[in-house]
Amino acid sequence: MSKQDNQAMHHPAVVAHHQSRAADVQLRIADAITKFAGSMPFVYIHAVSFALWMLFFEAAPWPTLTLVVSLEAIFLSTFVMIGQNRQAAFQQIKADHDFVEQELELKTNTELTRAIHVMTTELHRRLLADSTEHPRP
Repeated sequence: MSKQDNQAMHHPAVVAHHQSRAADVQLRIADAITKFAGSMPFVYIHAVSFALWMLFFEAAPWPTLTLVVSLEAIFLSTFVMIGQNRQAAFQQIKADHDFVEQELELKTNTELTRAIHVMTTELHRRLLADSTEHPRP
């Protein structure tokens, strides 16, 4: 399956969103960190690292460990907010796209309804004209 075929399977707003994010190095880095931070390997690495730190590397690990964990929490919460902002921006793009598509569909349906009405009126007029010219016995 080609890249173009894969994109055809996604909502156009999704494709545009991914393209804009892929174009910005900072956003790609934030996405990679957010993806990793939200994974089980991240949890396992931290659990093992903290356990090793507490058991083998420092006699009194709590002050330093507390500082490290607090700093990490600050940065991770920032990445969470970046992810939430990204999601909100994506939802707005998709909502805007859906609105435009629905308006176009409404316009098309209205035009079709009007065309059907014109055709029905003309057909009715012709049938009435034909019945007056050729009455039934």
